[in-house]
Amino acid sequence: MDAGRIVVRYGRTPSTRNHLLICGAMDYLWTPWRFAYISTAEQGTGCIFCELPKLEDSKALIVYRGRHCYIILNSFPYTSGHVMIVPFAHLDQLQNLPVEAAHEMMDLAQRMETVLRELYSPDGLNLGMNIGKAAGAGIAGHIHMHALPRWVADANFMSVVGETRVLPESLETTYHRIKTALTQSTKRHSE
Repeated sequence: MDAGRIVVRYGRTPSTRNHLLICGAMDYLWTPWRFAYISTAEQGTGCIFCELPKLEDSKALIVYRGRHCYIILNSFPYTSGHVMIVPFAHLDQLQNLPVEAAHEMMDLAQRMETVLRELYSPDGLNLGMNIGKAAGAGIAGHIHMHALPRWVADANFMSVVGETRVLPESLETTYHRIKTALTQSTKRHSE
């Protein structure tokens, strides 16, 4: 068993959780580390999307820097290849994003579609934004667009029941693959 994960079989819960009503026919995989992230994500000082570009790209997991936006790996990905396209400007509404930055964001989304299709051969892709906390934005104060490859039936029992993602490659591998592909794509676009 991993540190920080508690597997409960047939309704037996950790002693601190005995008050929960548990289905006796189902195993439970508790992931308290995820709650720790969710409950403290916005308690840091400053905006993570404003702070990360100050770091070295490999440390921040930034795979591309444009004029108005950058592309970064999601540190808590739904699937391998999950990136975010983030404007450098700290804005909480898409309607406030300058036209040039909005155009660059869409151009980068198109490039990421190409890169993700080439690298991962997905059955489809999700591209989207959650604007505001009620819409599901983890960082509500700074808009960003998610781009991630998807496969038929990729929401398996681990995600649906266990609220746990099983990823076939490390963030470091994903970083190098996407960064290399974007560098090659940039060279092709400039020729």
